[in-house]
Amino acid sequence: MTAPAAASAEAPAPAEAGTGADADVCANANAGANTAAPWRGLAVLLLAGFVTIFDLFVVNVAIPGMQAGLAASFAQVGFIVVGYELAFGVLLITGGRLGDLFGRRRLFAAGMAGFTAASALCGLAPGIGFLIGARVLQGLAAALLFPQVYASIRVNFAGDDSRRAFGLLGMTLGLAAIAGQVLGGWLVHADLFGLGWRNIFLINVPIGLFAIAAARCIPESRAPRRAALDWAGVALASAGLACLLVPLIAGPGQGWPAWSLAMPCAAAALLAGFWRQQEGRRMAGRLPLVDMRLLAQCRFALGATLVLLVYSTSSSFFLCFALLAQTGLGLDPFAAGSIFAPCSVGFVAASLAMPRLVARRGTAAIIAGAAVYAVSIGVLIAQVHAAGASLAPARLIPVLLAVGVGQGAIMTPLLNLVLGFVEQAQAGMASGVISTVQQVGAALGVAAVGILFRAALAGGDGAATQAGRYASAFVAGMLYNLAASLAVCGLLWALARRQRP
Repeated sequence: MTAPAAASAEAPAPAEAGTGADADVCANANAGANTAAPWRGLAVLLLAGFVTIFDLFVVNVAIPGMQAGLAASFAQVGFIVVGYELAFGVLLITGGRLGDLFGRRRLFAAGMAGFTAASALCGLAPGIGFLIGARVLQGLAAALLFPQVYASIRVNFAGDDSRRAFGLLGMTLGLAAIAGQVLGGWLVHADLFGLGWRNIFLINVPIGLFAIAAARCIPESRAPRRAALDWAGVALASAGLACLLVPLIAGPGQGWPAWSLAMPCAAAALLAGFWRQQEGRRMAGRLPLVDMRLLAQCRFALGATLVLLVYSTSSSFFLCFALLAQTGLGLDPFAAGSIFAPCSVGFVAASLAMPRLVARRGTAAIIAGAAVYAVSIGVLIAQVHAAGASLAPARLIPVLLAVGVGQGAIMTPLLNLVLGFVEQAQAGMASGVISTVQQVGAALGVAAVGILFRAALAGGDGAATQAGRYASAFVAGMLYNLAASLAVCGLLWALARRQRP
């Protein structure tokens, strides 16, 4: 699961609601008081949250169809996933700031319009390069849209209403992950109008048009403090991360040419420049995109590393399983999504149960969840390795359920734990950093697992069946996830020791 953790880049100070004739055209008998409108607006916000997270997950069940239909290489498949996640993650903080500056409802409508248009371009893509570019645009639009969902709930609901609204949002995002597997698989398998995988993107068009029209139900709000936008920081961070990830995805397929070895050096220089530029803004009294003093706090830095590792195992897992189930074992997209759905169900169930467990047991409950996650990944690897080409996908359902429980037991409480390390005044910026780390981690995981998966696929036994080759590649790729999950257990234990008096 890779749903972003945070909303606006500003600290959660209350914002003033917009006034005027357009402040709330959905208000009815309670004119002058926004009592009914926020709940109507919430339905629109939840719809937007659903489609952005749906598109994070739905693409996995469609990857084999895209690969066959567009003659895509493994590296290009990786870019379809990473392009969305990287664009989404890098601009999340800026998207929140734009909403604070120009109005959250206005940015919501603009982001939804961009997301709808980009979805249409994805659905109509004539080739793989066009699709990758459209996915990047879709991620950029999602980065404008998604922060307004959190920020609008934050400023328009208070007390018990706020807890109810955020609870509904959490449930909606969990359902979006499940729907990405099951509904997405059905859309591809049903082949409506002969469009195949294109339907997973084109379905966003009518939904987006409805959400744009209904955006008037969301009360307008802006931040009292309107910080200047740091476009230079955005450019440095984006270029640095791109130079880091592009060679990891494209380099192996081309035999690691010279450019793929030079780009990580350029990434280091760009990210060092980003650090200096952000410190320069802070010293000059201007609000930086990221206050680097956050990363100098040992517990927060350790927590950010944990988030990076945990989320690096998510998208890569979905991608490898989709390739194993569909390309390797020959399942149709709906069957593959249905088999994987228990993982999402386990995630939602554990996410709902963990707050009480963490309240009673503290960090020990999160460590236990991390242990369940690591053990379940190990069992999954052993089961696929032992069965090989004779693997019966339905037999994986129990361990997939356990994997989902492990994910849910660590991901959501880990975010709350890490954000609890910072002062209230830094909460908004810290949550923006963690949201970005989530998406960058997911992209990094796809790159790392892709290297192992592709190497095993290329170097496998030529006499092996398709199922056997993909089973071996899945095992190889998941070794990264196993190593990352074990590292998470160790780091959590170290973090728990630091928390002791």
